[in-house]
Amino acid sequence: MATKCIIGALIGSLGVAYVSDTIVSDKKIFGGTVCKTATDKEWFQATDAKFQAWPRTAGPPVIMNPISRQNFIVKNP
Repeated sequence: MATKCIIGALIGSLGVAYVSDTIVSDKKIFGGTVCKTATDKEWFQATDAKFQAWPRTAGPPVIMNPISRQNFIVKNP
C-alpha cells in the first residue's frame, strides 16, 4: 500500500512540476521576453567561432561548446 502512495505521489509531483515549469518559462505568466542572444543565429555563430578560436595551453584540444558538440576531444587539430 505504501509503495502505491509513494509512486503515485512521485508521478503527481513530477506532473505538477512540469506544468508549472511550462507555464512559468514558456507562457511567461510573470512577464518578460526571451533575450536576443538566445534567439539570434548570427550571435550564436559569432560566439561559437570565438570559443573555437581560443588557444589552449595544456592538454589535447577539446570542443568548448558542450551543447552542440558534447565535449569530445579533437584527435586532429
